Amino acid sequence: MSTVEAGYDPTFLGPPVPLPAPAQIVRTLPSTHFTVLLDPERGLAAATAVNIDGAQLVDLERSDDWHLDPRVPADEQVGPELYVRNDLDRGHLVRRRDPVWGDLVTARRANFDTFAYPNAAPQASAFNQGELLWVGLEDHVLDYARAQGSRLSVFTGPVLADDDPIYRGVGIPRLFWKVAAWASADELRATAFVLDQTPFVATIEAAGIPDLGPFRTFQVPVADVEELTGLDLGPLVGADVLAPVGALGDRERWLPLTSLAEIRL
Repeated sequence: MSTVEAGYDPTFLGPPVPLPAPAQIVRTLPSTHFTVLLDPERGLAAATAVNIDGAQLVDLERSDDWHLDPRVPADEQVGPELYVRNDLDRGHLVRRRDPVWGDLVTARRANFDTFAYPNAAPQASAFNQGELLWVGLEDHVLDYARAQGSRLSVFTGPVLADDDPIYRGVGIPRLFWKVAAWASADELRATAFVLDQTPFVATIEAAGIPDLGPFRTFQVPVADVEELTGLDLGPLVGADVLAPVGALGDRERWLPLTSLAEIRL
């Protein structure tokens, strides 16, 4: 099955929302209903962007058919060797279920496309699967789209820091971010989250043995995601529903989440 080069649609919500603009050189990899911006130096995505149509979602079984992207040299994408004999998950950046909508052929193609390695990032299994962490946040976003029959665009990636600890030759991100965007009465709205697996990464750095927690989830100003990543998020900063209090980059203004009900929209 080949990857369709359709990709993320910046006009999907009505108000235009362009792809994030990284400061570094990236490979732009359009797929079915989403696009990955791959940092070839790190072998991981700098950002991903997906369109979700809650009225057309299709339920498909998970295939776990992970594969290298044939458009990218193998040495520019982190592949299966990182994930062998440890507790690292291949964490989907574009959630498997998010682009799986439309007619059955298109939905199946989108499902397959999400299993390309440029759409994966190393995540502790408890972090990736935790109901109040990564997968819980993703379920919350998708359930909202499904319940409302609405359209969302979601942007996700790791924070690729210069001092990320090296494991098997790969810099392991400590932080991940996600920005969800939607239109209300033709006006753009957005909110951002940062998820922290630093305790896990610190254990890898010290002993090479994964520690399953604790992990932390925050709702943050969209501008702070720009500050952390160096990405230009365009109109998403001005569309933020969270009124930032305090200086840019000050983590005191991050809202720690202990349940999904605490998310402010």
